Amino acid sequence: MHITPGDIVDQLVAANPNVPSHEAARLRREFGLDQPVWVQYLDWMQGVLTGDFGEVYSSSRDVSAVVLARLPETIALGLFGWVFAILIAIPGGIYAAVNKDQLGDTVSRFVALSGISIPNFWLGLMLMAVFAVQLDWFPTLDPQTSLLSPSMLWWLILPGVTIGTAAAANMMRIMRTSMAEELNKEYVTAARAKGLPERTVILKHVLRNSLISVTTVAAFLTASIVAGSVVVETVFGWPGLGRELIDAVHLREINLILAITLFTGFFIVLANLLADIVYALLDPRIRDEY
Repeated sequence: MHITPGDIVDQLVAANPNVPSHEAARLRREFGLDQPVWVQYLDWMQGVLTGDFGEVYSSSRDVSAVVLARLPETIALGLFGWVFAILIAIPGGIYAAVNKDQLGDTVSRFVALSGISIPNFWLGLMLMAVFAVQLDWFPTLDPQTSLLSPSMLWWLILPGVTIGTAAAANMMRIMRTSMAEELNKEYVTAARAKGLPERTVILKHVLRNSLISVTTVAAFLTASIVAGSVVVETVFGWPGLGRELIDAVHLREINLILAITLFTGFFIVLANLLADIVYALLDPRIRDEY
């Protein structure tokens, strides 16, 4: 943001050309934009350590208040995307592994490859064109109701499916591969020799071991979910942090950009921490190491 020409003061002057040059210089001194980049960053870090993320220059709002106001919508969208991804990926991966090299497996691999390849902004536009415009099943305007209201949840379906499709496709492929490997191991043969029902063998023994690989991938896919929210929220007009980030980039609101980036990194680290906890729950050997 500092390498590219211009700053928030230039944006304010462009909106009001009558602002004199000395007033623009005063604003830069007031915002600290006349200082070297490393000085600005150290000042911002010092504020963060005391809980002060700065202010939004164009509106004098507190940055932390803006982030916290937008955070619930982004969390709701991300959680919906994850739930959708898990509900599609795990059953789809199990079905493909059990029916390996059959028609169902071929179809699932084609669907997974398509989900990975299709850009989420194009998928979102197509979903709106078909299900919102043509069929009129879902709304396309900005949600103005409470986050947990039925109408808001209904509005959440299209962006949630859009943001979760790529993650579902990736996890489905990993789930299929992991399940196929586990099905060929000796403990599965022993379980079947004992006369255990095939359903019990797959769901109780094979699935538990296969989920370790899926959990690893799911933690890494958190970054793609967060990055995808920037595009998806813009396409659907969802009032979350991703859309706020785009507006902040356009206005050169560096404090807001830094804060949203910091919160994004925090959630990615949190996802990896939760993945480690899930590892210990799925595999007692990992729990014993701790």
